[in-house]
Amino acid sequence: MRSLLTGAALGVVLGGAAVGFSAFASPEDRAEDPRMITYQQLDLFAEILARARQDYVTEIDEKAAMKAAINGMLTSLDPHSSYLDPDDFRSMQVQTSGEYGGLGIEVTMEDGFVKVISPMDDTPASRAGIQPGDLITAINGAPIIGQTLNDAVKEMRGEKGTDIDITILREGVDPFDVTLTREVIQQKSVTWKMQENDIGYIRISTFNERTTLLLEESIEEIAKETGSRPRGLILDLRNNGGGLLDQAVSVSDMFLSGGEVVSTQGR
Repeated sequence: MRSLLTGAALGVVLGGAAVGFSAFASPEDRAEDPRMITYQQLDLFAEILARARQDYVTEIDEKAAMKAAINGMLTSLDPHSSYLDPDDFRSMQVQTSGEYGGLGIEVTMEDGFVKVISPMDDTPASRAGIQPGDLITAINGAPIIGQTLNDAVKEMRGEKGTDIDITILREGVDPFDVTLTREVIQQKSVTWKMQENDIGYIRISTFNERTTLLLEESIEEIAKETGSRPRGLILDLRNNGGGLLDQAVSVSDMFLSGGEVVSTQGR
């Protein structure tokens, strides 16, 4: 019992000492404490948010402002760090699953607009004549300028059978509207064709849950086409937007005999 009481008393004394140091430290010590600097910056952020809420010309979306602030903090660390809220995370899961309700286009962001990289074969986008290089400037009449790529993609996806209007800007013609009906899109992340001299060409557009399996099947089909092993393979990763790390590693394992493929670091 004595040892337990001694330990408890020691904990109280140490806790009191810690509180005492924080309360009675000199202004210089508090200014150098990293925790105090963080608290000061958080106070500053809260003050700016309150001022914007009170004085900005229109009512602000505080949730969107907080999300933008968090993303700003993370992107200041490196270009690839970002924050995913629950909706964004679900969207990422849909994207990496390889199946979703949508239009069937691979897109990126350019000059504030959504740029079409390529329409997928036999999808609403390809059947409507959407072309690589087309710029999508509005969705259902609402301009895209000011949106993120994720926001625009989220709007273009939806339940099978629902309609969506997109405004297309194409070089040499006036802007025009296209109405598309969403379908279940099975994103084929791997496509292939034969080149001259028994060279197989394989394009990997993203690394989703089925990429390694589709790559294995493509190589088997190429072997059947040539009647033996092809003379060579071309792997085209241009405009590949990334995806699942484990899939990228397993694809690399198919061609590398050994050694480290990738390493991750953290604290």
